Amino acid sequence: MVIIDNVKIAYEEAGPAAPAGTVVLVHGSAADMRLWEHQFQALSEHYRVIRYDGRGYGRSGDAEGEVCHHEDLLAVMDALGVERAALVGSSMGGAYATEAALAAPSRVVALALISSGLAGHQWPQEMLDQARERVHTSVPADRLARYRAGTAGHVDPADVRAMAEAHTLWQTAGPDRGRDDLSEEVWEAAVEMCRLVFERSWTGPRSTERHLAPPAATRLHEITAPTLVINGLSDVPGIQEMSALLAKGIPAAERLDLPETGHLPPLERPEEVTAALTTFLSNVFKP
Repeated sequence: MVIIDNVKIAYEEAGPAAPAGTVVLVHGSAADMRLWEHQFQALSEHYRVIRYDGRGYGRSGDAEGEVCHHEDLLAVMDALGVERAALVGSSMGGAYATEAALAAPSRVVALALISSGLAGHQWPQEMLDQARERVHTSVPADRLARYRAGTAGHVDPADVRAMAEAHTLWQTAGPDRGRDDLSEEVWEAAVEMCRLVFERSWTGPRSTERHLAPPAATRLHEITAPTLVINGLSDVPGIQEMSALLAKGIPAAERLDLPETGHLPPLERPEEVTAALTTFLSNVFKP
């Protein structure tokens, strides 16, 4: 554990005695550091690899009050003595990695953005409507409102599981696929991580996010780090559009599309993602 603003942040690291470089893995808002199991093990053969649970996620302490995840990311690097690193972010973890690259460009050697979000971007209304229809209706509206407000008193575990399964079906599988398109192992891992996210957000203290200003969505052209954008072709269309925006907006960014892949490529397509990262990082950390 490291302590950031009196909050315990859980992390794991591995790597050889003389690593070729440092890689930090940043999970998204419906997962925790377990997302990166395959990449963590494989990449640590050559690099110092760090994965951590963001504030309010996994084994880390609660998020309370104002939270700034990209500042936490840089603080984790500080606490572990990392001056410069390649940042690999999934979903909103990609958004935080992008903000870190803009806030401290000299500290970010490279970016790999997987099914990434982007701070300051307005998601299309169609995507928001689909989320309400396919995910939010899994729990009765009155109870969901109380859960979100933190006024329920008691949270029904069945509601937490129902919400996690609905979210996993919509995003991890993808809106045009079904549960059978994911292996049982991937399904259960994604649901368990998502279940813990909803459980903590509904029962823990209230928090708000603070992002970089001006927002990253208006500043992609400023990013100078080599960037790899990985997109799942079965992901939610609005998120795929974000991958296109990142690949176009970041100078000299590369894009990789993975067929029959939803929102969590590191979990669903671990070998393919690890192979892509291995090739990308070998060019970044040249001897």
